[in-house]
Amino acid sequence: MQEKEILKDSNIKLISMHDEMSSSYLSYAMSVIVSRALPDVRDGLKPVHRRILFAMHKGGFDWSKQFRKSARIVGDVIGKYHPHGDQSVYDALVRMVQEFSMSLPLVEGQGNFGSVDGDPAAAMRYTETRLSKVSQYLIDDIEKNTVAFKSNYDETEKEPTVLPAQYPNLLVNGAGGIDVGMATSIPPHNLGEIINGTLALIENKDIKLSELMK
Repeated sequence: MQEKEILKDSNIKLISMHDEMSSSYLSYAMSVIVSRALPDVRDGLKPVHRRILFAMHKGGFDWSKQFRKSARIVGDVIGKYHPHGDQSVYDALVRMVQEFSMSLPLVEGQGNFGSVDGDPAAAMRYTETRLSKVSQYLIDDIEKNTVAFKSNYDETEKEPTVLPAQYPNLLVNGAGGIDVGMATSIPPHNLGEIINGTLALIENKDIKLSELMK
């Protein structure tokens, strides 16, 4: 009798283990997709890459300016937008410099950024970076109310939910990611061919795939 009264008067809810596991797994999977693992098709970037580019833009590290220490940029990113380990942020920055990792590198670098043979990059205190020219076409007009912004992790800064990309970066640079229960691997494509295909699709929305691939 006492056990029944305790159960009746408490906030304990009787739920199905099957339903709870399904709901919790889906919530976790969606959280990982949105927060870390898979790129957004609109700008082709994962959150960490988007935050690096935005932090460099806010810091004035444009292609026409001098190079700045990678450690400075990593510090800005983890301090304002991405509260994770500094090495994971630096690894993401290094990848955007490597010509053998991206069709169009989004960041220019000075120093040792590794090799195609798997040699590691130098420590972030030794390398220097700045935005590449092509990155400008991902970020241009971001201050003109072109994209939505959200609060950062501690609600002291605002960050874009997506960059106002002027070209399909997802197809140009490709993407890869492993998530909870799913994965993606998109190869890079030639920029000129992508633009020609995009223009053809704009002119004829009913164009066939075989015609688009010419």
